[in-house]
Amino acid sequence: MSTDAPRPLPRREALARVGGGFGLLALGDLLARGTARAAGVLPGLPHHPPRAKRVIFLYMPGGPSHVDLLDPKPRLAVDAGTPLPFDKPRLERTKTGNLLPSPWSFARHGASGIEVSELLPGLASRIDDVCVIRSMVADNINHTGAALQLCTGEQAFSRPSLGSWLTYGLGSENDNLPGFIVVSPSPVFQGAQLWSSSFLPSVHQGTLVRDPAVPIADLGAPDADRRRQRAKLDTLARLNRLHAADRPGAADLEARIASFETAYRMQAEAPEAFDLAAETAATHRLYGTDEEPTRLFGRQCLLARRLVERGVRFVQLFTAPFNNFWDQHGGLKRDLPDRCRAVDRPIAGLLADLRARGLLDETLVVWGGEFGRTPTAEGADGREHHPFGFTMWMAGGGVRGGMVHGATDDFGWHAVEDRVHIHDLHATILWLLGIDHERLTFRHGGRDYRLTDVHGTVVRGVIA
Repeated sequence: MSTDAPRPLPRREALARVGGGFGLLALGDLLARGTARAAGVLPGLPHHPPRAKRVIFLYMPGGPSHVDLLDPKPRLAVDAGTPLPFDKPRLERTKTGNLLPSPWSFARHGASGIEVSELLPGLASRIDDVCVIRSMVADNINHTGAALQLCTGEQAFSRPSLGSWLTYGLGSENDNLPGFIVVSPSPVFQGAQLWSSSFLPSVHQGTLVRDPAVPIADLGAPDADRRRQRAKLDTLARLNRLHAADRPGAADLEARIASFETAYRMQAEAPEAFDLAAETAATHRLYGTDEEPTRLFGRQCLLARRLVERGVRFVQLFTAPFNNFWDQHGGLKRDLPDRCRAVDRPIAGLLADLRARGLLDETLVVWGGEFGRTPTAEGADGREHHPFGFTMWMAGGGVRGGMVHGATDDFGWHAVEDRVHIHDLHATILWLLGIDHERLTFRHGGRDYRLTDVHGTVVRGVIA
């Protein structure tokens, strides 16, 4: 399914960023570029009955260590301090040393008996909802390229992000809120590249939220009297219709006129959606927003639940700060427990809350980073980047819970069983939302593009 790219807009209409989010006028510019189709669904979609309606992507920047969290390797303890017994791939950043066993123990949990590190007791309590994929592979060993591939499918060039493809194909379930929202309390290394719409209409770019208390600039009504604001918009609409009457068929103009109505509706609904104070004390305790160190990510997870509950199609959360959160080149024994404490309780609370509210079956939750960490030591107490075999997990949204898919070798180096490439992960996520990844395309620069390029196979084994 191909769609001709819209006419390029003048540079003066480029997306404006105000205060970490969209200003009201910038939002009007943004919405105007999509045409009326942007708010709906592409003709012919979904391609098949969807298993999920929306996605929460819990992105762990830096690369969580799979051999310390979700992929136990007893052989590392047996052969601790000895060299890896086979040649390492040529794709290396630094020369790591000998095998480094995990300092933490693993135990089986739930009816499924999946082994989980002692660092993740909250996730362990929800493991029967989770499909652990231990055979992930990626193509880039550096953060920049690997993060781009995870978020956009491409390592080097600007491409639309996963959330942008989903909103382009399926639109949003709520006309009063953005279909794709990114929540990142601190700056992200690559920034907007990771949630860019690239050559897709700009309406599909992720809306960046730093602070739920001030999510979108100019969100409050400029006129306290809603009736007066309504009268102003009605007058503006009449003038715009007179202007448009002399320009029949100007789709961009029609979309721009409609955008003011969308922005007006956002002023009515978005403040309530971002109001975490409306939640009960028990809910705040569940997510850990009531204490450190879980307060920050707990607020992010709670906001994600409120947004998908209101029909936002794709919510992506970034743990912060980006540059070193899961990037333990050193200080593994000190830092990794702190990182896990910050996110484990909020994630468990999110899964429990989605289940209790009947939302988990239609909400796909995805967890992971751009790669894992080496089973060999960097220095005395660190691990290097590792794209050759690592772990991610999914829950809800048509995924089989309480199972492990794939495996790495005895040392946790290579994915050796049921390998899942990033392209396969993307193809599977799209399939769960009713999209055939080979048929969702966009014509740009004389060729058809898709999220998975010319690759990707749906991982049928993880689907319930």
